[in-house]
Amino acid sequence: MALKVKAQEKLQKIGKYEGTYRYIMMPELYTSLSQDKVIKEAALRSGVSKGIMQACWDAAGEVIKAWATEGHSVALPGLGTMRFGLRAKSVAKVDEVKAGLVTSRRIIFTPAVDLKDELASTAIQITCYDRDGKEVKRVTSTDAGVVEDNENTNPGTSPSPSQGGGQPSGGGDNDPIDEPNGD
Repeated sequence: MALKVKAQEKLQKIGKYEGTYRYIMMPELYTSLSQDKVIKEAALRSGVSKGIMQACWDAAGEVIKAWATEGHSVALPGLGTMRFGLRAKSVAKVDEVKAGLVTSRRIIFTPAVDLKDELASTAIQITCYDRDGKEVKRVTSTDAGVVEDNENTNPGTSPSPSQGGGQPSGGGDNDPIDEPNGD
């Protein structure tokens, strides 16, 4: 599996490159997976029934909410830790401190080292689009940190689908949950 990224040519309206077109990269996200689909896949991978998995998931969620709202940093096994945080306005005098200074309540997630390492070693596929939305190039990586231009191996020729041009192969819904990876 690879992370899909799109690079869209956009007019810069502010900053150092104001008035010029630059390729801006952003992740291409799949659809949001429903909780039901996640529960079903977790049950399948663990060998327990969907009902038991749902009960465990619900209980874990309640424990996390209870402890995190009491001020604890809560471990999420295999993922990292989460805690609540906030943003607030500052004041000069102690008698001005009040709850109304809080501008937002947030959830802060710190990923586990294993999760960060997995992300760092996941291949990247970049599809480049010009300012008109036309696909102009594809670039892929084969390992962490090394991105190769698969199209420019033979300059002056149009890339074939196997060289990164044309439409993505395969078809189907590209949903990673439907095809377990054997973990």
